[in-house]
Amino acid sequence: MPAALPATATAAAPAGSGADHAAGAAGAGGSSGSDFAPLARKVRASGLLDRRTGYYVRDIVITLGGTALTWAAVAWAGSSWWVLALAVPLAVLSTRTAFLGHDAGHHQITRTARSGWWLGLLLGNLLLGMGQSWWNDKHNRHHANPNHVGKDPDVGEGVLVWTAEQAERRRGAWAWLARHQAGAFFPLLLLEGFNLKISSVLHLRSRPGDRRGGQTGWRDGRGGRLLEAGVLAAHLAGYLALVFSLMSPGKAVAFIFIHHALFGLHLGCVFAPNHKGMAMPGPGQRWGHLRRQVLTSRNVRGGLLTDWLMGGLNYQIEHHLFPSAPRPSLRRLQPLVRAHCAQVGLPYTETGLVDSYRQALRHMHDVGAATRG
Repeated sequence: MPAALPATATAAAPAGSGADHAAGAAGAGGSSGSDFAPLARKVRASGLLDRRTGYYVRDIVITLGGTALTWAAVAWAGSSWWVLALAVPLAVLSTRTAFLGHDAGHHQITRTARSGWWLGLLLGNLLLGMGQSWWNDKHNRHHANPNHVGKDPDVGEGVLVWTAEQAERRRGAWAWLARHQAGAFFPLLLLEGFNLKISSVLHLRSRPGDRRGGQTGWRDGRGGRLLEAGVLAAHLAGYLALVFSLMSPGKAVAFIFIHHALFGLHLGCVFAPNHKGMAMPGPGQRWGHLRRQVLTSRNVRGGLLTDWLMGGLNYQIEHHLFPSAPRPSLRRLQPLVRAHCAQVGLPYTETGLVDSYRQALRHMHDVGAATRG
């Protein structure tokens, strides 16, 4: 493992284990709210939080237009097995749609939460079959406490484990999976496209806001839940009708699997490098916003192609610090955030894409070692 990051690290540095980053954090000292305030004022004054309506209108038109053209090509090639090749661009376009739904959920696109909700209903529920209420609930809890076990659902105990304590509780086949989870990670992502749909439906059966009695309006109550369920059902009916009417049953089943497998793989490969293997706050630790978001996040270095393929989420530190910042502003935010981290002595982690996967898989392998004793 690399040595702990120095407290004065200011440039992009290779990430080590969560313990390495925690050690670097300790050297940097606590990061209180006052550490973040000067950066927030500078970013607001820069105008980088302003809406980029033109950018998003173009992106939505291109994404929806490309999706329509792909389905037209499917109709043309439906009698041939070559139609399965069109599942590849359709998976990429589905991921592009998911990026737009993600941005809508963070209020990056619209000025009001209400219009963002309706846009999310269109992009998520109708076009992808992915419930926006499930995604927003899960994703907002992740943003509030990234990599914090017990608070961040992305490091909760599930099919995979993220801490040695979680691994030690595994028995039987689950223990075997924990031991081999680094090797199984990318194959498991092939099922993520289906998991997104299933989780969305299960979430609607028992909404967290309803259980807590914390509804904030019609959209969070029974009416909103029923509308979401209806739109999810419309997506499923429309998608299956398209596929089975345009090709034979055998081709249709193969097309569905390839489309969803590649969609899940692409989406998973975007989210995997962002936090795995980074600092994980311990029980009872309370970090300020700047420290909590910077130390638990990893940026992925790259150019315009990387920005496009990852939907801007390669700027994970900037996105976590300013989640409402429009996607095209994140690249311009980076120099401000990096300079501020250098000023307050906080490690700022950025690495290449392949190295980010290596670090994430190393963390998963090391966690699984708890079951090998």
